[in-house]
Amino acid sequence: MGGVYSSEKMARVFSYESSDVDWCEDNYKHSENVAEYFNTMSSFIFFIISPIMLYLFHPYAKERHLAIHLVWIMMIFVGIFSAYFHMTLSFMGQMLDELSILWVLAVGYSMWFPRKLFPFFIKDRYKFSGLIIVATIITTASSFVKPTANAYALNFFGIHILYVVIQEMRGCTDQKLLQLARLSIGLWLLAISCWISDRFGCSFWQRLGFCYMHGIWHILIVIAVAYATTLVAYLDANYEIPYSLPGLQYWPSDKWPVGFPQIVLKATTKTQKRC
Repeated sequence: MGGVYSSEKMARVFSYESSDVDWCEDNYKHSENVAEYFNTMSSFIFFIISPIMLYLFHPYAKERHLAIHLVWIMMIFVGIFSAYFHMTLSFMGQMLDELSILWVLAVGYSMWFPRKLFPFFIKDRYKFSGLIIVATIITTASSFVKPTANAYALNFFGIHILYVVIQEMRGCTDQKLLQLARLSIGLWLLAISCWISDRFGCSFWQRLGFCYMHGIWHILIVIAVAYATTLVAYLDANYEIPYSLPGLQYWPSDKWPVGFPQIVLKATTKTQKRC
């Protein structure tokens, strides 16, 4: 009997609309199998941006640490779970979506958090990464206690990252770096405004017949992450591999008014050895 109950309970967490979270977009308006059509479709932006950023990050990751690629590999899974969640509005979809974001943040903190801001009792990055992983495991387990609060908690990480970036930019005179910081912050603020607007201003958007702010959030946040990760990776390169003489430029052309930022290395360990 207990086995049957457990099976039924497990089936419920995978069932359509088993999540308490429902975004502003009308459900099943464009497909009887997809709860939130545009929110689902906009999640595919992750599958476009992530491979581009994996390609752009490779020279830096090869010199610094190939584990850097985990950030954008995991962003692909964020896209998969986001699409699954908005397609089904299932409890399991919600948890997979939110926890995948949590683990992307954990990997980013482990790789890029400035060494000078480590807690006083931690001296190296391996110990700091271990602390982050333990904290993330605990947070993962506790996230099932109040699932509706998870998304709000995750957005607070963005505020902390914003604080760290502002601290790092103090005294900076590199105009290209400052521009990248401004774009990263501006895109994040615009993205979070769309998220808040969809969550708390739904009735307004429904009156206008435009209930797609969460889908726009998907597009803006993945671009904001592309800019922000390049910014923190560039700062990391200056701290950890200064001999590589890192620089910033934009892909596909540095002369274009828009593009994806990338780190270029003017020297590597191989060129150092030849010298």
